[in-house]
Amino acid sequence: MAEVREKGYHHWDGQLQEKSWVFWPITRTGIKLAFQRKRFKFLFACSFIPAISFAVGVYISERLEDFKFMAQGAERTLQVNPAFFKTYLSMDFIFFMILLLMALGGAGLIADDFRHKAIQLYLARPLTRLDYLLGKAGVVMFFVGLLTLVPAVVLLLLKLLFSGSFRFFLDYPWLLLSIIFYSAFLMLFFTCFVLLASSLSRNRNYVIALIFATYYLSEIARGIFYVIFRSPYSALLSIPANLQQVAAAFFQVKTPYAVPWHFSFLIILSFCLLSYFLIKGKVRGVEVIR
Repeated sequence: MAEVREKGYHHWDGQLQEKSWVFWPITRTGIKLAFQRKRFKFLFACSFIPAISFAVGVYISERLEDFKFMAQGAERTLQVNPAFFKTYLSMDFIFFMILLLMALGGAGLIADDFRHKAIQLYLARPLTRLDYLLGKAGVVMFFVGLLTLVPAVVLLLLKLLFSGSFRFFLDYPWLLLSIIFYSAFLMLFFTCFVLLASSLSRNRNYVIALIFATYYLSEIARGIFYVIFRSPYSALLSIPANLQQVAAAFFQVKTPYAVPWHFSFLIILSFCLLSYFLIKGKVRGVEVIR
C-alpha cells in the first residue's frame, strides 16, 4: 500500500538520474535562434563560396587536359597538396565569415542571458555551470566546424574521388589528422573568443563591436610594432597571424613569419585557458546585487 502522508512538505526519497548530453537543448536552441537572425541565412550561404571555389580547383587540377585554355602555369596554381588545405583553413575570408556569423548569431549567447537574468533559471535546474558553458560552446563549435572541418574533409574526399586512386592519401597519410586537429584548434579558439566577449557585456551590440575591434586591432598593433621595431616577433600580437603560424605547423609548410610556431600555439592556448576561468567566474548561480 502507498504511504499516506499528511499535508505539508516531505523530503523526496528518490534518486535523481543524471542524463548525458544535458547541454544539448541549449546548443540546439542557440543554433535555431542563430538561423532566425536577420540576414544570417544569406551570410551563412555566402560563407561556403571559398569551399565551392576550392572544390572547382580540385576538379580542374585532375582534369587539366579538359581545360587546355588554363593549362599554362595551371600545374603550379592548382596544385593540391597540404599547402592547399592550409590556405583554405587559414584564409582571411574564412576568419572574417566566422566572426561575422558569430557576431550575428553568437554575440548574445551569454550577454542575452545576463540581460534577461536567465542564468539563475538555467542553474536552478539539474544543470551545472559546465553544462551551461558546454551548451553555449556547442553553438560556436557547430558553425566553426561547418566552415572549416566539414569543407576541408569534403575537399580531401573530392581529391581522392577525382584522382581515382588513394595515391594522394598514401603520399600524405597525416593530412586528415592535420585537418581534424587544426579545425578543432580553430573551434576551441573562436569558442573561447566569442563566449568571453559575450560574457563581458549585457548589450549584444557592444559584444559585436568588441569582437571585431579586438580581432582587427591586434592586426593593426602587429603592423605598428613591425614598422617601429622591424621584428618578426610583432606577429605574436596579431590574432590572425598566430592562427596562420599554427596552421603552417600543422600542415608542415613554411610559416609566414620567422617566429617559432610554438610561441603562437602557446599564446592561443593561454588565451583559451584564461578565457575559460574568466567566463566561469562571470557565470554564477546567484547574482550579487550591489
